[in-house]
Amino acid sequence: MTVATRPGQKLTVEEVCDELQISRSTFYDWRQKRRGPRCIRLPNGSIRVRRSDLENWLTDCEDLT
Repeated sequence: MTVATRPGQKLTVEEVCDELQISRSTFYDWRQKRRGPRCIRLPNGSIRVRRSDLENWLTDCEDLT
């Protein structure tokens, strides 16, 4: 899958879940356990994930063994 990126792009929870092929409940489970990517909570309560934070988190998840 090719994902277009913009500097400073912020992704919705749905976009993150689609990209990672996980359910919303998995995303929120990881978030509750502080095992997911860093998130931004907007004043209206919505959550966004910076593209750069998602990419950094994925890099940290790599298994180098």
